[in-house]
Parts: sequence; C-alpha cells; structure tokens
Amino acid sequence: MKRFRDFFLFCSGVHVPMLKRAPSEVNKYGGIGATIFFTGLLAAFSGGYAMWTVFNQWWAALLFGLVWGLMIFNLDRYIVSGMKKRNSFKNEFGMAIPRLVLAVLIAVVISKPLELQVFNKEIQQELITMEQQVFKTQEDKVKERFQKRTDELNAEITGLNNAIQAQAAKRDTLQLIAQQEADGTGGSRIRNLGPIYKAKKADADSAAALLQTISGQNGALINQKRRELASLDSSYKATVAQLDRSHIDGLASRLEALGRLTDRSVPVRWANWFIILLFITIETAPVFVKLISPRGPYDDLLEVHEHAYIIYRKEQIEKRERAYAKKMMIGQTAPAS
Repeated sequence: MKRFRDFFLFCSGVHVPMLKRAPSEVNKYGGIGATIFFTGLLAAFSGGYAMWTVFNQWWAALLFGLVWGLMIFNLDRYIVSGMKKRNSFKNEFGMAIPRLVLAVLIAVVISKPLELQVFNKEIQQELITMEQQVFKTQEDKVKERFQKRTDELNAEITGLNNAIQAQAAKRDTLQLIAQQEADGTGGSRIRNLGPIYKAKKADADSAAALLQTISGQNGALINQKRRELASLDSSYKATVAQLDRSHIDGLASRLEALGRLTDRSVPVRWANWFIILLFITIETAPVFVKLISPRGPYDDLLEVHEHAYIIYRKEQIEKRERAYAKKMMIGQTAPAS
C-alpha cells in the first residue's frame, strides 16, 4: 500500500519530502494523484481505440495510446501542481480559470472515442444506412451521365414510331375513302369502280407504298438506336459495378454516425452529454478539489519555502550589485599609469 500511496503522491505533483512534515495532507494529495492517474489511463484507452479505428493495427494503437495517456497525465499533473493555495479565493479562482478551460477541452477530446465505443452497435446500424445512401448517390451520379443521351434516343425512337403510325393512319383513311367510293357509302354515293374510285385507290396505294418506305427506313433507324441504348445500358452497369463499395468504418464516418444519432434520438443525445459531463467532472475534479479545499499545513510550508527562496535570491542579487559597485569604484580611483 505504501508503494501505491507514494506513486499517487508523485502523480499529484506534490513535493513529497515537504509533505512528510504535514502528514494530515497525505490523503488529500493521494486522492488527487489517483484521480490524475486514472484520467491518464482513460485517456490512453481513448487514444488507443481512436488509433485502432483509423489504422486497425494493434501496435500503432498501443503506442499511440501510451503516448497520449502519458501526455494527458503530464498535463493534468502540471495543471494541479501549478495551483497554490493563497489567502485570496478570488485570486485563486482567477488563476484556476485557464486550468479549468484546459481541463474541459482535454475531457471533451478523451471522451469522444469512448463515446464511439459505448454506442458502437447503434453506430454500426447507422453506418449501414450511410453506406446505402453513399452508394445510391454514386449510382445516381453515374445514371445522370447516361440519362441525357438515353432520353434523346428514346425521344428519337418515339418520333420515328409516331411517323410510322401517322403514315399508317393516313393509308388506312385513304383506303377507307376508296372503299366507301366503291360501295357507294361515301364520296359520290354512286356504287361503281369509275375514275373517282381509281383516283382515290391510287392515293391509298401511294400512301401504302410510302408507309412501306417509311417503315423500312424508320425501322432501321429504330434498331440502330435500340442497339445504342443497349450499349449505353451495358456501359452504365459496368460503371456501376466498378464503383468503390468499400465498407465505411473510419473515425470520421463513426463521428458522423454518432452526430446523426444524437440529432435524431433524444435519449442518445442525453446519454452522449452525460458521458461528456462525466469526463469533464473527472478531469476537473483535481482542480476543484485543490480550489475549494481549505489552506493546509503543506501550503504554509510551501509558501515559507518559496518565500525563503525569494529572500535568498534578492540577497544574492544585492550582494552581486554591491560587489560590482565596489569593483567599479576601485577602478575609478586607481592612479593612471
């Protein structure tokens, strides 16, 4: 237990030989050191997991997690050890504000990868939806490239078919008129196969011949355009098959999925905020403990030590200044050679 206690005292940044002269403060600084240590440990887990999601390499995750945890541990240790209890709470709080802001920023950073792990199952489901949306967008963009020409070909085919149908309707009409002239139900109302019938029959035959010509020409063009449509369809399918279908599972995608979940679901949003607030509480706890705790014997000893050093420094400076002034005076009174 003594080793753990000494280690946590080291983590708190306290001056251990001086703290031994104030044993009542040991538990307080041991608790502060333990909080700093476990914050660094959580930061190591968070950084390692974040690196794992990016590179999927255990050694990179382990190395980065260790470096990241040590960096956060060192920052927290410096933040707490740099705070000194004085007689003015206002001045102490003013000095603590930058440290609290830094602690909050650190808490937000180290909490985010762990939030991703907490909501991992929900994020995986959201990533599937995001993948489908991405694939749909890619296919729509490819389809847009071929759609204009496809619409043009379909319009041309429709126009050619309409021309055939229009000529067929004209032939049918002329044939009906010639038939009605022949049987006396229309035209001159005289049943005969005379010159009027022959003229109308000639018009019908001409329309039929023209229909045959148009059908042949337009049919060939329609077949050509349908072959081009088939070629376009094959090119479209081949392009879609070559699209990138890799699994979306990067850190940025997970963060976006978490953002969508929090925007869409109120419980997830509250749970996300509770996790962030938990880490903020853990990260700022040592600063608040140091801030709200009463001035203790260790603070008195530390102030005495610092004051003694200040006095010693001033004495040394004054001593050097006197020695320098004496040297200059001797140099001025020395006889010229």
